[in-house]
Amino acid sequence: MSTRRSFIKKSTLAGAGIAIAPAVTFGKTGKNKKGKLKVGVIGVGLRGTNNLDNLLLRDDVLITAVCDIDPKRIDIALERIAKTGQEKPKVFGNDDYDYRNLLSLEEVEAVVISTPWLWHTKMAKDSMLAGKYTGLEVSAANTLEECWDLVNTHEETGSFLMILENVSYRRDVLAVLNMVRQQVFGELVHYRCGYQHDLRAVKFNDGKQPYGGGVEFGEKGTSEARWRTQHSLLRNADVYPTHGLGPVAIMADINRGNRFVSLTSHASKAVGLNNYIVNHPNGGKEHPNASIKWKQGDIITSTIETARGETIIVTHDCNLPRPYSLGFRVQGVHGVSEFDYHTKRIHIEGETGGHGWEDMEQWLVQYDHPLWKKYGTHATASGHGGIDFFVIHAFVEAAKEKVAPPMDVYDAAAWSAVTPLSEASIANNGEPQDFPDFTRGNWIKRKPYDWIKDTY
Repeated sequence: MSTRRSFIKKSTLAGAGIAIAPAVTFGKTGKNKKGKLKVGVIGVGLRGTNNLDNLLLRDDVLITAVCDIDPKRIDIALERIAKTGQEKPKVFGNDDYDYRNLLSLEEVEAVVISTPWLWHTKMAKDSMLAGKYTGLEVSAANTLEECWDLVNTHEETGSFLMILENVSYRRDVLAVLNMVRQQVFGELVHYRCGYQHDLRAVKFNDGKQPYGGGVEFGEKGTSEARWRTQHSLLRNADVYPTHGLGPVAIMADINRGNRFVSLTSHASKAVGLNNYIVNHPNGGKEHPNASIKWKQGDIITSTIETARGETIIVTHDCNLPRPYSLGFRVQGVHGVSEFDYHTKRIHIEGETGGHGWEDMEQWLVQYDHPLWKKYGTHATASGHGGIDFFVIHAFVEAAKEKVAPPMDVYDAAAWSAVTPLSEASIANNGEPQDFPDFTRGNWIKRKPYDWIKDTY
């Protein structure tokens, strides 16, 4: 594998102009159109296997390498690859850093990383240093240093990174984005979003079932309970902001004519996980985990101010019983929409009746995005209602063209920075935190990616 110094020496001249340029319209230059993209997959747990399945649906992708430290997950991945008729890929997973041997392969052009959060940045950095087109699951980084590491590595190497934020491709989200671009709401003023999802059964299990069934985590847990729960124990922060914030940031042209300027955060008390353990059939007041003092507040609320004067409220709510919701709200001088799986309502001055709400189903049909019109029927089998098809589709097409993706390294850094900034604000009684400008001033001249026209 190329060293950092040798790779930078070879690639800096070629990549310097690309690194800070506005996102290129991808899918039109014709590079590599006839060839198959050779992809290495790092991490084939539940999320990684879903990404693998969507890669295998395509006839323009070859899976040339797979890496995971769990042999059982490797076996599952190889079985799925074999069923498609593809040749057996090279396998890595002898230790935590065997992924670097995957990255050294010439037969790997692009990499999809779907591993626990603490590995995201280090793996993505190594991937970009190796010259691979990198797809990175959310969140992309845990600290501000890691956010800068991603940006700096991209700018030093010219290698592209796409944050694989699938919610940006939800049908209602893209329809509302279409409405935003067509000025249905007028000048935008305010947004709301979040990740409101009861994950107690994900954070705990009995060590036998992937989800639910117990009150154990860490070494006694399986799947995400082995690593995700630890974040609630040690961090009082919005540790998973991008599902809600990503779509809103795109609507607000963040990093492309606008940017996040400051953030304030507050956290409620932390009682939800303890209540779950105490009242679970496998738990109780005498269970060892019942005495744990959880650090993460059950409800974390962050308010972001943008350079153009909009405000964005982001909510993290994963430790209490509740239905799933991302709680989207888009509000401008002409009207407002609140939409999610359980709510689809709109009020547009002069177009909807009086001062009341109107069901927005017909609005969503009218402004349906070209991507969904073209691929909707095919996409619905891909997972998460079809959005997983679209995010992998965008990644593959951008990697084939070797151009900037629609959600790039600057987005990955800015959206993920909410975690450390919210942690700092909460620790200082809601003190405002300045957002770093990861574009180094280039947000002023970077043009918004045209999500309406730049489709495949």
